[in-house]
Amino acid sequence: MGISPDNVHGLVLAVSSSVFIGSSYIVKKKGLIKSGNNGTRAGAGGHSYLCEPWWWAGMIAMIVGEIANFAAYAFAPAILVTPLGALSIIFSAVLAHFILKEKLHIFGVLGCVLCVVGSTSIVLHAPQERAIESVKEVWHLATEPGFLVYSGVVLVVVSVLIFRFVPLYGQTHMIVYVGICSLMGSITVMSVKALGIALKLTFSGSNQFIYYQTWLFTIVVFVACLLQINYLNKALDTFNTAVISPVYYVMFTSLTILASMIMFKDWNSQNASQIVTEVCGFITILSGTFLLHRTKDMGNAPISKSSPETPVSIKENSTTSANTEEQQMAVF
Repeated sequence: MGISPDNVHGLVLAVSSSVFIGSSYIVKKKGLIKSGNNGTRAGAGGHSYLCEPWWWAGMIAMIVGEIANFAAYAFAPAILVTPLGALSIIFSAVLAHFILKEKLHIFGVLGCVLCVVGSTSIVLHAPQERAIESVKEVWHLATEPGFLVYSGVVLVVVSVLIFRFVPLYGQTHMIVYVGICSLMGSITVMSVKALGIALKLTFSGSNQFIYYQTWLFTIVVFVACLLQINYLNKALDTFNTAVISPVYYVMFTSLTILASMIMFKDWNSQNASQIVTEVCGFITILSGTFLLHRTKDMGNAPISKSSPETPVSIKENSTTSANTEEQQMAVF
């Protein structure tokens, strides 16, 4: 079973999204560093980066990337699109090596290779996109018992986390905030895919905005995104970004694939060999992602600790503020 034209379109859009988003990290960080040299750093509460053209160029690149990612879900199944988000890490790491002179050591290269191998495995064995002629069909899939149960469980767990665990453990256990973002993220992606399909059909001449279901999906996307951004900001403000990033990626991607399997039944048309290959590809991507994040500071030259604020500390502060800005935008 070859790759369908829709899957090719989704693949191109997903890879393009990773290129733009990965590049935006570096461009924004360059702007943050320049603004920090000329004024108060973002990490110290400054907003001088708003006057820095490099930061705005990075923001525009990130918006373009998110739009491409949004469009990819209209053409390809989530099991193909979502894991490819890891490619943005590769582009970011490679560009940082050449532009920001941040050393990409041998373990970083190995992490990049693992991400590429895993992504290739998923692309070659991804299921075909379901042919959908109306947003009503998506609504029917969303209101089947299986996905209704999943959505109900997600809402109950998120409610318990917000009202019970956030006040008690939010400041000490990262999994509370990340769990809320990941669970809601899986619902968000399903709604984004429905909205993307509605837009694709509308542009093809079949207006889907005459159906109330399209507007309901739009409301879900809006509300879920606001909730995710709120708790992702709390997580970034409380815990180390280098730890949050891989954990959030693993939880978000795993739950999104699970939600897609339940709602769109992506694996119904595949045999056991294809499914196992996709799972192995996903695990390979996860391994590469963890390797990149866990070893990203290896190889940096040690600097004397006698000065209270060495160039390394300045660089780390700039990196933290840059990563915070990146993670706030990269929700999907």
